[in-house]
Amino acid sequence: MSAPSSGHPAGALARAWHWSRANLFGSPLSTGFTLLLAWAAFHAVRGFVDWAFVNAVWSVPGSGAGADTSACRAAGDAGACWAIIPEKWRFILFGRYRYDEQWRPAVAVFLFLVLFGLTMWRRLWTRALPLCWLGAMAAILLLMHGGVPGLPMVPTDLWGGLPVTLILAGFGLAAAFPLAVLVALCRRASSLPLLRTVCVVYVEAVRGVPIVSVLFMASVMFPLLLPEGLNVDKLLRAGVAFTLFAAAYMSESIRGALQAVPRGQHEAADALGLRYWRKTTLVVLPQALRLAVPSLVNTFIGIFKDTSLVLIIGILDLLTAAQFSTLEPAWSGFSTETYLFVGVIYFAFCATVSRYSRRLEQAAPADRTMEP
Repeated sequence: MSAPSSGHPAGALARAWHWSRANLFGSPLSTGFTLLLAWAAFHAVRGFVDWAFVNAVWSVPGSGAGADTSACRAAGDAGACWAIIPEKWRFILFGRYRYDEQWRPAVAVFLFLVLFGLTMWRRLWTRALPLCWLGAMAAILLLMHGGVPGLPMVPTDLWGGLPVTLILAGFGLAAAFPLAVLVALCRRASSLPLLRTVCVVYVEAVRGVPIVSVLFMASVMFPLLLPEGLNVDKLLRAGVAFTLFAAAYMSESIRGALQAVPRGQHEAADALGLRYWRKTTLVVLPQALRLAVPSLVNTFIGIFKDTSLVLIIGILDLLTAAQFSTLEPAWSGFSTETYLFVGVIYFAFCATVSRYSRRLEQAAPADRTMEP
């Protein structure tokens, strides 16, 4: 009788049993730890299910300040009050943006998702992709700000929620990437000592301070250096701070990847008669960027989460909007539910980027990076 094939359910069950015997129950000590962790996990999951689903309150009578949240308060710590999400989701996602115009930030978020999806499609990695980013950036900012016929102007002080988080993270990283590449190349340019020194000072200065300090300098100190009467928008200052901070970290990742490219690649490009910039853009840089993908993605995820720090300069991002949504007396005390709600949003973006980066690492190197 032949052994069950690898795709047969019996074969999969046998492999699972052998793996469990080898990794979970290989010794008395391993068996004890496995049973202990299984017991702890069972009780943790059961407690969360009871709190999040079995004893949860999904709706309450009334709305706004007149909402009757007595059922939520009666449940106490035994059950979640998910009724706060349908009541406050518009404030959490869009902040203080004009209520009757909140379709505009909703469309802006949709444009961001489309832009991110197109960027992840490798067939679109052509010279038209940066133009798509510039066009989408202009469209999103015009949609959010308005000031044209059919779109009333909404000042940036009223922006908030998810669009602000995406603007700061998405546009900041998009602007930081080319700057990071230039800084990394300049730090390796031994023939330009002055420019190399400037880049070294910039990277070390930015990496030597927390991002809170960079935001504070951009918000408080930078306006003092401008001529009298010239004022730069607060959101723009925060975007510049995130761009400079992200570029400093990404440049070091790219510089390390450039050093990891085998010397033979440089010599082969020189043998073909390629000049410096063609050698860099066609041979060296594509290989370096592929090596730098894990570190670059780690920087992206960190910057995306660090956008919550703009609270210190008075900008209402996604996490801050969730925090402020529970200040109303009727809904005070239910911050855990709102934090879980925005946590799912953060996790969805970060997990998607992380999964895509793993696929990108495993993919075969592209024959060319930019098509004419």
